[in-house]
Amino acid sequence: MTYAKHRKIIDADSHVIELDDFLERAATKEDKNLLPKMSEQKELPVIQAGLDRGRELFVKRSKDPETMAKFEASLLDNTKSGWSRLGAFDSKERSHVLDLFGFQMQWILPTFAFHQVAHVDSLEVLEAGARSLNSAMGEFCASDERLKAIGYIPLSLGPEISIELMKKGFDDGCYTFMVDTNEPNPNNRSFTHSDFDPIWAYFEKTKVPLVCHVAVNGHYRAVPKSFNNNGKDTLELGGDAPSGELGLMTINSSAEIFLSAMIFDGVFARHPGLRAISMEHGAFWLPSWLKALDYTASLFKRQKKYDQLPSEVAKKHLKVSPFAGEPVGWIIENVGNEMLVFASDYPHPEGTSDPIKKFEAKMENCDKSTMEAFYHGNMEELMGISLSE
Repeated sequence: MTYAKHRKIIDADSHVIELDDFLERAATKEDKNLLPKMSEQKELPVIQAGLDRGRELFVKRSKDPETMAKFEASLLDNTKSGWSRLGAFDSKERSHVLDLFGFQMQWILPTFAFHQVAHVDSLEVLEAGARSLNSAMGEFCASDERLKAIGYIPLSLGPEISIELMKKGFDDGCYTFMVDTNEPNPNNRSFTHSDFDPIWAYFEKTKVPLVCHVAVNGHYRAVPKSFNNNGKDTLELGGDAPSGELGLMTINSSAEIFLSAMIFDGVFARHPGLRAISMEHGAFWLPSWLKALDYTASLFKRQKKYDQLPSEVAKKHLKVSPFAGEPVGWIIENVGNEMLVFASDYPHPEGTSDPIKKFEAKMENCDKSTMEAFYHGNMEELMGISLSE
């Protein structure tokens, strides 16, 4: 019996926990010379002892069936270091994990390698890093069509370079790409400027959704650092979850601003086939956001005519993955059953030790069609696919 049991599931958000040579092994000689070391980035510090232990345990279970059986039995133990979890960094082992889960499909996103790429001062290094990351992600997922590689397009490089990175990333095996939700340079064009329409048109043409993921936010900081000077120790949830209560309360801010701009600046209107998904920003904000979109539009109706209510645009173009444990049933009651999708966040610890149980504990009043939409139907619509029985 698999973890999913009778359920048909598309997992919208999971990760690779990269070894320190993940990018270097995929990079061209020219790009390799530009890449910073994974340990140099400070946003998500690399714990060398944990990485080394992960390598050691991988070798051990690869040679010893009994050790492998123990890891299989503790598949959802989220107290382990990310590198020590089954399928964290080896693609063949990840396919075995998918068999144990019983999921039909799993989107795979980077962890440490993203931060290795994103926090650099040189645009040349940023471009080389994104190109190498996309190649590495495609390579990780290449042997199993159920694994969908999600790469990264830093839009700050401009539309021309971004298009070239997308084309190369598709050639290298990426399914689609994360994009930054914020342009950090106040003098640069917004990503919703018409100059970026070729990017959105290319997503539309290739029929894949753009991805908004926590931390892929163009260095946006919702909480001023002065709030840390409060005479208290900062609470940590672990993994790449936000620091402190205010970090969690505002985790959605960058995505909410970006998606609002995509609606009000007419990007979705100009690209009716464009789709998007918000990951690890939670979903507790959705009901009020949809109301706020329409209220805002009503205040500006004399200056601007809207062919559709902004909330209807959002419902048509956007899916959102909630956190396990959020009041998902209540959210669905307030926004409908067409927006939310299941995500395990495996093997990040914040995915919890039993995401299905935690989700369903908050979905007791959801009917069968709603549950099926949550587990796979909404993702099928987003991806333009239909799972075979």
